[in-house]
Amino acid sequence: MKFYNLITLSLIILQLTLAIPIRRDYAQNITNVEYNDYEIEHINLLDNYLSECTVLLRKNGDFPLAENEKQIYLYGNGVRKTIKGGTGSGDVNSRSFDSIEDAFTKGGFEILSKDFIDEYDKVYIEAKEAFKIKVQSEVTDPMSLMGVVMPEPDYDIPYSKEGDVAIYVLSRISGEGNDRNAVKGDVYLTDTERSMILSLAEGFKKFMLVLNTGGAVDLSGLESVQNILVLSQLGVNTSKTLVDIVTGNKYPSGKLTTTWTKFEDYPTIGDFGEVDDTNYKEGIYVGYRYFDRSNVDVMFPFGFGLGYTDFEFNVDSANLNGEEFSVEATVKNVGEFKGKEVLEVYLSKPGTTLDEPYQILVNFNKSKELLPNEEDTIKISFKLSDFASYDTKSATFILDSGKYIVRLGNSSRNTKICGVIEVESRIEVRRVKNKMGHPGFEDYVPTIERKEEENLSEVPSFVLDGSVIKEEIIPYDKEFEILEEVKLLSDEEKAQLVIGAYQDGPASVIGSSSIGVAGAAAETAQVAGLKPVYMADGPAGLRIAKDYYIDEYGAHSTEGSTPASMIEFLPDEIKAFFEARNPQPPENAEILHQYTTALPIGTALAQSWNREFAEVCGDIVGSEMEMFKVNLWLAPALNIHRSILCGRNFEYYSEDPFISGAFASSITSAVQKHKNVFATIKHFAVNNQETNRYLNSSNVSERALREIYLKGFEMAIKEAHPRALMTSFNLINGVHANENKELLMDILRNEFNFEGIVMTDWLVGLGTVTKYPQPTTYGIIKATGDLYMPGSKSDYESVLESIKNGNLSIEELEISASRVYKLAKEIEN
Repeated sequence: MKFYNLITLSLIILQLTLAIPIRRDYAQNITNVEYNDYEIEHINLLDNYLSECTVLLRKNGDFPLAENEKQIYLYGNGVRKTIKGGTGSGDVNSRSFDSIEDAFTKGGFEILSKDFIDEYDKVYIEAKEAFKIKVQSEVTDPMSLMGVVMPEPDYDIPYSKEGDVAIYVLSRISGEGNDRNAVKGDVYLTDTERSMILSLAEGFKKFMLVLNTGGAVDLSGLESVQNILVLSQLGVNTSKTLVDIVTGNKYPSGKLTTTWTKFEDYPTIGDFGEVDDTNYKEGIYVGYRYFDRSNVDVMFPFGFGLGYTDFEFNVDSANLNGEEFSVEATVKNVGEFKGKEVLEVYLSKPGTTLDEPYQILVNFNKSKELLPNEEDTIKISFKLSDFASYDTKSATFILDSGKYIVRLGNSSRNTKICGVIEVESRIEVRRVKNKMGHPGFEDYVPTIERKEEENLSEVPSFVLDGSVIKEEIIPYDKEFEILEEVKLLSDEEKAQLVIGAYQDGPASVIGSSSIGVAGAAAETAQVAGLKPVYMADGPAGLRIAKDYYIDEYGAHSTEGSTPASMIEFLPDEIKAFFEARNPQPPENAEILHQYTTALPIGTALAQSWNREFAEVCGDIVGSEMEMFKVNLWLAPALNIHRSILCGRNFEYYSEDPFISGAFASSITSAVQKHKNVFATIKHFAVNNQETNRYLNSSNVSERALREIYLKGFEMAIKEAHPRALMTSFNLINGVHANENKELLMDILRNEFNFEGIVMTDWLVGLGTVTKYPQPTTYGIIKATGDLYMPGSKSDYESVLESIKNGNLSIEELEISASRVYKLAKEIEN
């Protein structure tokens, strides 16, 4: 055996003890399954918080059920085919997962609709086969079927229309590679779903519609449905959480982080799903910023969510200290059940010289658990300069002169004015330079007048002392270190450092590390005695292989690198190509196992409005990274819910940049408290659709970029200091994000003071090539990118050729190689 192979085996021997499960029955949720202690601990930690991610949209007092109500009718596609999270890289391999049917059975319920569930299985199988034939006959590019999801089919199955208790579970799944569609069975309900839901709501004494979805669906026409719960997709204990809520063991206390309304209400000002250019003509008017400013009467507004109980809140005091505004309020439980309430602070800017939204979220806080008649005092503060507006003409973040109205509420549409801050003259907060080019259009400005001026006579009023805010001027003169150790390396070794590791043994499969951690996304090259830096996907937990084997080349997933959900509808010959690349276990190979914990999807986590829970999730990920020797978690993801049609929205937190940045900061900080493990925030930037995601240009104004799409990244970098960042596939105003020196060097490294490594997303030559070319290795390194992922021999050779032909200087290569070397050395020590 080669000496290299002996080293390989020694590197992965640390994994073996983790791969052997500790025999122990996990009786709390699942019986007759052997669980490790850490799995039990992590699942139980999650169980304390998961109901906080669920959002009660409507209630009439019928739920929770009484203890003696143990017979139930379960209907809908999510009863047996419950979804724990989306498809693609965000799918996490937990040991097992209970369906909602399983969870109710384990909860002691008698399910009276088994015949319906069995018949639905048959309908589903037939529909899937028909859909496969249909889509394969319609496409010219079979690879466009990667990640395609079948819309829910219509059917005619008999069901009971009257009884005591019924729940309809409506599921939707989406994921990497394809966007959602405004069709029945996706955004819209099917005729079958609508008919059944209305019939059940009318005929049953108690009925609840449960939404096991990763994003919004159009619920118009269901006004007669009086109990609606957004369960969302909560990872490993999704189904148990629903049973806990229905029985009253837990209660919903989440709030929406994206507006849910009729599909026709969503703006069509900008483009979505275009192949070449997607024009963000709506500018800053994204999500509730659009709905509030345009006075749209939405169904369920941003920040909205009910509980089993009811709350009242009152402002106790407000104060301005320097530029920091603080408000103290009392929340009281005035209902009959225990619960938690969220208070949200919004800021209305004056709009003196720049057009402004009606309000923007500036902070929030969640109460402790309150028993009936119990109160809690909540304190919330923010700094005015953190929410300065971007004036493109002067390339400056400013506070316009005028009145800044502060609002406190339990949703964006239920607030009280708690203070007014007078800014007597324009304040320049931070002077930068316009860096990102012109999108080719002017941003949308609403023609509707802002809401009428309110009576502020009884509201605490303050005058800001402008001198407390010192103008910051960005010099763009940061110098980057070249390590002496890197200078001593050969050009070949330097090139290896900036290219993801590949090997000449078994095929180096996309998304699967070759040694050390089976099923991890990738690793850095072993250069100059450096150990590899191992990377694994997220964000709904740590994605590594559940089952694997070891040979002289390393550790290999038995399922290969491409999730089955991504290739489900590919033609058989192309699917066979992917499957042929899967490692084949040698005869008599020992199959080993490793399990991680599936967390709530990003949207669900943010719906908790509980940053403490984000820290718990980050701690779980960090501890499992330590266990399985993963160094970089390719998460969190914090792109904006610009459109509810984005197939990958479930990974992202919100339509709002502040709550996105807040949750990314909390989870990143918790991950990085663990030894030698770090977070990789992604996808930088403006990655808001999956259609031709590799070669589509997001055309967006400088103001919208800085106030909406970069804001959350800036928050996470300045608050949590992530050690890595992943660029997005797309172009921005005609320039690849990963080749954009103005974005990466000027804004990211100089303005945001990011000190970590920058890696690409997995560049594998895919995409519909029509207008824009593929990015280049040298263009990425010149832009201060550090790692070209996942890496191949041709990528390595391209770097060396770029040095020879002058496209890339040796100093530029050494700067990027130094950052990778420094991180690897830090982990090694």
